[in-house]
Amino acid sequence: MIKHLLAGLLCFWVSTAFAQSFPEDIDFYVNDYADLLTDTQEDDLRVVLDELYTERGIEFTVLTITRMSDYGHSGSIESFATGLFNAWGIGDADRNDGLLLLVSHLDRELRIEVGAGYGTDLNEPMARVIDTKIVPNFRLDEYADGIRTGVEEVIYQIAGALPGNYDASPLQQIWIGFKRFIVNLGWWLMAPFAVIAPFVVRLIRRIRRNRPRTCPNDGSRMRRYLEETEDDSLSPGQLMEEQLESVDYDVWYCDRCNHVTIEGYRAWFSGYGACRECGFRTVEGDSRVVQSATYSSSGLRRTDYHCHHCDARYSVTKTIPRKTKSSSSGGSSSRGGGRSSGGGASGSW
Repeated sequence: MIKHLLAGLLCFWVSTAFAQSFPEDIDFYVNDYADLLTDTQEDDLRVVLDELYTERGIEFTVLTITRMSDYGHSGSIESFATGLFNAWGIGDADRNDGLLLLVSHLDRELRIEVGAGYGTDLNEPMARVIDTKIVPNFRLDEYADGIRTGVEEVIYQIAGALPGNYDASPLQQIWIGFKRFIVNLGWWLMAPFAVIAPFVVRLIRRIRRNRPRTCPNDGSRMRRYLEETEDDSLSPGQLMEEQLESVDYDVWYCDRCNHVTIEGYRAWFSGYGACRECGFRTVEGDSRVVQSATYSSSGLRRTDYHCHHCDARYSVTKTIPRKTKSSSSGGSSSRGGGRSSGGGASGSW
């Protein structure tokens, strides 16, 4: 009997310790727990969301978190978003027209959850917003731009008007829609050039790298070593940079005076930076928020660095400023009690 009682208490303790929880609902419009936005960007976003709420009565909330596992969740972002939406009660209880943009930073997942009143009508439009407006910015680590652009596009899909144009006349709305069409068309027309541009830049760079070199000592024509023979002229650190593809080196040699010129070309999209110990671009860092900033205390971000050349290991910590509430912020007590049945769309980057 006692064994069974102890076993039951143990199970209860384990289930309680690892129970699902949700972030605290502090702000009516923006809860940026992953610290992806500056205070100014948060305030600008609140203005846009407050205007939607004032003009259309639609509650739209933006939430960023570091990772879902911080709240004991190991499942999909869909189930987490639906549970959080209903726990917070986003939107009007009768219309169920609330909206939630959830970004889980280190999980690299996001979700636009919509109220049950929309049914499945918004699933495809929200998927397009994620694929065309948010994810392209997130892949460039432009989180603030992705969130702001995504929010404005969601508002246009819901309200039929962009922020600041709710009172526009029908003729003005047509003109706004036309200008929006032209802008989007322009992006489509620019897409082929965006694809070709990197190849053109690489071609120009290759031409510059292959142009003849003149010896600074005697003015004679220098020759470039082949890849197979240039390694003897490079230092161990330079060889490691080439191995990691963070820097590519060319070695030019003067046959008359034996002068050697070494030229380095940094890779554009390398994930390696310069080591503070040896100076070579052979260090990589793993950054994470170890303590999220709240409205009552500052947070902490730590980046752990490791150099693949000199094997140096060091960490750098930065303080995340304490979050501040704007005058337009509201708590969960002012929410309308809306619910979601799981509608919306998800994405990753």
